Amino acid sequence: MTGERLRFDGWIAGVGTSSGTRLVVGHWPRSPFGAFSDVMVEHPDGERVLLAPSRRIADFVAATYRFDRIEVVPVTVTVAGDTWRVEAGPLCLRLRTGRRSALGLLLSAVPAPLARSPFWAALCDVPARLLMPGVRTLGRAGPGRREWYGARDLRPVVAADAVLDGVGLGVLAPLDPPVAFGFGSAPRGPSLVRVTTTVELGTAGR
Repeated sequence: MTGERLRFDGWIAGVGTSSGTRLVVGHWPRSPFGAFSDVMVEHPDGERVLLAPSRRIADFVAATYRFDRIEVVPVTVTVAGDTWRVEAGPLCLRLRTGRRSALGLLLSAVPAPLARSPFWAALCDVPARLLMPGVRTLGRAGPGRREWYGARDLRPVVAADAVLDGVGLGVLAPLDPPVAFGFGSAPRGPSLVRVTTTVELGTAGR
């Protein structure tokens, strides 16, 4: 028996910085909560912070992933060509993407219905782990929840500039060590991934 499935269509950007702070941005034009964006921040000491635009979204994300601190702040994402600007409370992030990779070309050919299926996520999980250590495409997400990702595009992030609490975070760097918000990390190489994410809610008896 399956539980209720909540689907999120959008983009995930993952970048590291030379300061050691790592950032994962979720930009979701289509979701059960309407359009929204959120940011997950992991500091060099391992502290994990969620920046979410409403208490409702913060509660849902915190029940799916792990955080040490949650801040409800305005979060906006502005896209102009290959440049993304993210403003989330104390964070201002600007990143620039490069040309679609060969893997991105392959992923963009995956039909949307297939990308949404747990079968496809399971099929992709092993090669994803082999090609991109730390990346998983399905797993357990919070108590009684299961989650899977269907990637539909991939572009490298070639430049980024971030300021958090008025302090610059340095230059673009790999996501290293992997972030520890959930069962898997974003790719080590800074990237922007178009993705369909499905969260399956469990039932009390499962």
